[in-house]
Amino acid sequence: MPTVLITGANRGLGLEFARQYATSGWRVIATSRAPDKADALHVLGQRVSVHRLDVADLAATAALGRALAAETIDVLIANAGISAARDMTAATVPAAAEDWERTLRVNAMAPLALAGAFHALVARSEQRKMIAITSRLGSMGANSDGGLYAYRSSKAALNAVWRSFALDHPDVIAALLHPGWVRTDMGGAGALLDPEASVAGLRRVIANLAKADSGRFYNYDGSPIPW
Repeated sequence: MPTVLITGANRGLGLEFARQYATSGWRVIATSRAPDKADALHVLGQRVSVHRLDVADLAATAALGRALAAETIDVLIANAGISAARDMTAATVPAAAEDWERTLRVNAMAPLALAGAFHALVARSEQRKMIAITSRLGSMGANSDGGLYAYRSSKAALNAVWRSFALDHPDVIAALLHPGWVRTDMGGAGALLDPEASVAGLRRVIANLAKADSGRFYNYDGSPIPW
């Protein structure tokens, strides 16, 4: 039975990943900042184990890696993310700096810390796949609208560190995936996709990833996205 680890699994895309993988017969290691409030995870059944993790606490991520050191993880999904300081402009950086720093920590630093803590567990698995959920908004080549400085920069940073991680660790397949504009708390009610369709597409992409795809950036439908 293959195993997937998903961060930020108590709602939105993370919860839908957990639901779909559990329904497909996978063991799911799900993380949440508040497992006692993650009722939607607990009802998914015995295939799902829930662990407390605030990804912004990098020491806690390392500790969880040590606690789960005996596990073998086929697919790791660094899904947890935030979008703070959405209205920040060049003129309001001083007031928004703390939120911008928190966005960078959660969206870029935390996934790399997760990769470091769990690389060995993934590398010994059959599938050896490490996925970072990023955003097309982190693409400089696709940016024709401007704005969203904090979120865009955090996802651009994630893209940079994950590609470097892929190059530094050729024993795994480390890819960056954009889920589309999804109707979640972050995406809003006006988004184009529901979580079920987004995650179904992402899972197809993950299942088809090959060694040549490591370090690359894909949309949820499998099409490449420019850096």
